[in-house]
Amino acid sequence: MSDFEDEMDIDLPVSKDVTFSSSNAAKGKRSAANLPVEAEDSLPWVEKYRPVSLDDVSGHQDILATINKFVDSNRLPHLLLYGPPGTGKTSTILALARRIYGAENMRQMVLELNASDDRGIDVVREQIKTFASTKQIFSLGASTSKTGLAGFKLIILDEADAMTSTAQMALRRIMEKYTVNTRFCIIANYSHKLSPALLSRCTRFRFSPLKERDIRVLVDKVIDEEHIKIKPEAADALVKLSKGDMRRALNVLQACHASSTPLQPKDAPKIPEDQIVRETITVDTIYMCVAAPPPDIIKKIMNTLLSTSDVTACLAAVNSVKVTQGLALADIITALSEELVKLEVKPEVMITWLDLLAQVEHRVAGGASEVIQTGAVVGAVRNGVELMG
Repeated sequence: MSDFEDEMDIDLPVSKDVTFSSSNAAKGKRSAANLPVEAEDSLPWVEKYRPVSLDDVSGHQDILATINKFVDSNRLPHLLLYGPPGTGKTSTILALARRIYGAENMRQMVLELNASDDRGIDVVREQIKTFASTKQIFSLGASTSKTGLAGFKLIILDEADAMTSTAQMALRRIMEKYTVNTRFCIIANYSHKLSPALLSRCTRFRFSPLKERDIRVLVDKVIDEEHIKIKPEAADALVKLSKGDMRRALNVLQACHASSTPLQPKDAPKIPEDQIVRETITVDTIYMCVAAPPPDIIKKIMNTLLSTSDVTACLAAVNSVKVTQGLALADIITALSEELVKLEVKPEVMITWLDLLAQVEHRVAGGASEVIQTGAVVGAVRNGVELMG
């Protein structure tokens, strides 16, 4: 068989609405920009409200201003965007690509590969090298100024810290050799997992966790557009529990909105969306969805540990709360440490608490028994109390 049979165009009696993409393009991740308009109704809110332009991106105004200057002067370098999940790295680069090429030209000028795609050394040597080494005819010479297109392509490597070390080494030479045609944008959660040679070839931008006011802007927009019934204090709790992760905030909000919809009998007629009467989302709803311990429960545990000298009674009280509230020990340790830090105690007491709780958390993360480690938490707090005299 011929090597080119997969690339042949075959006329089939299909609808005009059906479109096909090449095999190479299918390997890349489909972004929201490539989805049909009618798919927006069924999209998760994370994708539905993903920023379209750089002006819509929440937070990181200093980074966006710098990237805009690069684009205005047509001097875009290779980029490395790294930081915690849900802070806007992928949204920023997709919005940048739309600004440079326009939504209609992104499919031809942008190659996006995610960690879900095979990105071993073969993909780097074949797919990435082929895309980087070819030029776009309509983006060269005098046509550049007429169409407003940049004279380079863009390759986005999302979750690049999952790439193999050999693939990263193969990528170094490609980045240098085809800089005239192509710019690379590497996105990662942890920069220390990338090769130092790759890091030196990129301009680095760290996306820190989003500030609460930046998350609140988009959360309020979603609440307004989706007509969500939520109490103001519940929205405050949602923003606080998201801890700088916009994706987490929107996912929790969508889950709470779905849970507030009453269940309909199986054979009942479908009720129109605008006639459904939903329950109001409360603070308890948010905490139950996130599975985080409520503040009043943590304060109750802390007061019991600080005031009760009987260790057995303390352990019974903590176990009782764990069972009735369905809480995980790791979440209790995190919330308890945040409350203990607020207390005004002697330095040696605070050091004892933080050191011992950190050891317990490490053992829990390593798979230690929760029953025994719950006793260790009680012992850690009571040990600090004894130092208080």
